[in-house]
Order: sequence, then C-alpha cells, then structure tokens
Amino acid sequence: RWIWSTNGKGNATLIPLLILGLLIQNPGAHGYELLSLMEKQQYKYIVNFTKESFYYNLQQLEEKGLIEQIHQIRPNNGREIHPFKITPLGIEEFEKLMTKYGTKTEYVNLQFYGALLFADEFDTNKLLELIQSQIDQTEARMALLDEYLANTKELPGKIDYFRRMNENSRFHHLVNLKWFKELKSEIEDTTV
Repeated sequence: RWIWSTNGKGNATLIPLLILGLLIQNPGAHGYELLSLMEKQQYKYIVNFTKESFYYNLQQLEEKGLIEQIHQIRPNNGREIHPFKITPLGIEEFEKLMTKYGTKTEYVNLQFYGALLFADEFDTNKLLELIQSQIDQTEARMALLDEYLANTKELPGKIDYFRRMNENSRFHHLVNLKWFKELKSEIEDTTV
C-alpha cells in the first residue's frame, strides 16, 4: 500500500504520532475521545490499531512524559475523567515523528511486488488467487475512501490535508486496481 504498513513496526511508531497530533488539535481530550476521533476520521485506513493498542500507546506516551493527565470531575455525572495534555517533551517528539514520517516514501504493495518477482516459480492458479486477493483488498480500501469522501467536504479557503491525502490515495488505488485486473486478465489469457 501507499499508506503506512500494517506491520507491528509501522503501528508501534505511527500511533504515537496520531495521538500526539490529536492532542495538539484537541487539548484536554481524554482517551476515549481521542480513540473516537481516530475512528471517526477513518485513521484505521492509515494504520491498523485496536482499542488495546491505542490505550497501550497512550500509556507509553504518559510513562515517557510526552503527555500528562489533568484530573477533572465531569459536571453532569460526577464521574472522574482523565483528560490529557501534551508536554513540551511531547511537542518535541511530535516534531521528530512528523519529520520522520513526512519524509518517508513507501512503495505501493511492496510485499506483493516482492512475491511477484517469483511468479514464474509459483502455481498459476495460486498466483491468480493472490492477484484476486489484491483486487478485493484494493476495492475494499476504495470503498472506505469513497465513504469518507462522500461524507466530507473541504471548506472554502481552508485546505483539508487529510481529505486531500485520501483523494490522492484513492487515485493511487484506482491505478493499482486497473493494473491488477489487467495482469490477472493477461495471465488468464496465456493459460487458456
């Protein structure tokens, strides 16, 4: 994929960037609010995360002194909540992570391309199944993007970078989808 990988390494370092960035945008948000924002804004498209991995990263950020809790009582039900704020050290880490990820370029479907290097040594029917899997996954990603794009609009005079990124990503997936379908068709034509 063009977006960040879904392996453990990618997730382990990208989730903190998302949490820190959301805290900069939403100072005083508590954990559940941040998680809800990540889900609402379709961040699962950027990085695979679970509730558990989110809270684990939130705890790690707090233990490293990058964020800290502000204890408050919610007025409507008297329940204690724990909003967070980013610390000066957290701002520094955010800047480092922005530079790190902002300068990264990953190739689309790198793992698939690696496997494709040995296509001639692989069973043709299984290869066609792999390509169909890429088609299915790409169509599923595009459906998520289409849903997000259909439900958001860019405000006049304000650049919505997340929306623009998703528009660009959709374009890349469209190109990939065409390529996968053509490749599959060519392989099917040569094996008939």
